[in-house]
Amino acid sequence: MSLVADLPKPIRRAALPFARLHFDGRKLLPFLLPVTVVLVWQLAASAGWISNRLMPAPLDVLKAFWAKLITGELALNIGVSGARAVSGLIVGGSVGFLLGLANGVSKTSFTLTDTTLQMIRTVPNLALIPLVILWFGIGEEAKLFLTSLGVFFPIYLSTLHGVRNVDPQLIEMGRVYGMSRWALFRKVILPGALPSIFVGLRFSLGIMWLTLIVAETMAASAGIGHMANSAREFMMTDVVVLALVIYALLGKLADSIARFLERKTLQWHPAFQPQERA
Repeated sequence: MSLVADLPKPIRRAALPFARLHFDGRKLLPFLLPVTVVLVWQLAASAGWISNRLMPAPLDVLKAFWAKLITGELALNIGVSGARAVSGLIVGGSVGFLLGLANGVSKTSFTLTDTTLQMIRTVPNLALIPLVILWFGIGEEAKLFLTSLGVFFPIYLSTLHGVRNVDPQLIEMGRVYGMSRWALFRKVILPGALPSIFVGLRFSLGIMWLTLIVAETMAASAGIGHMANSAREFMMTDVVVLALVIYALLGKLADSIARFLERKTLQWHPAFQPQERA
């Protein structure tokens, strides 16, 4: 009989159900600064350091939120603004994505269109408002045009940059293996350009809300911008601040969705693979 067989086996304790729960405090770090700002803001307003007319306290903004919520006005305005934002993203993003692909893979297309697009890009979107009103009036078409134009250029530039910076050796390897042009584009060029495309998408989401804020002040009958503009006329500062907070939260939500899609789509990329904890 060996000595190893004679040694007593270690006693394993049964794992308790709550022992598997693990709280990671690092997940709360992104909320530390916003919560601190709100607390300091409330403290300064309560102490009278900030005039309530210029900047209402967070509790007053919360009361305005509840008042708009129970009447159904807030849900209506958020729904209208969300529909406008998604429509502009689909129209402007689709056109920018397709043009970016075309100019990235075709020198002829790039030569014909890129110079004109770069000239238009330098014109501020908001400077086009008088011309847009003359073209489309003050209806939904004008708001859709401005939002689509704001989304278009970030996605176009990021797509063009991503396609043009795909590793040439990978493209040459695909040709050596006999890939067709469609297979080469689908399996090599497009996946290689996706990280840059998602950067442009996230950047365009911010510009989308920025453009929509101004677009909704053009005689809109509903929307968050309309709510803020109406509150400004009646000196309801708490509602104006509430509209800004809603814009910020919607922008953060859109960015979080884009980051989620980025992680799911680019799981093959080393930069987006989960890192093991030490």
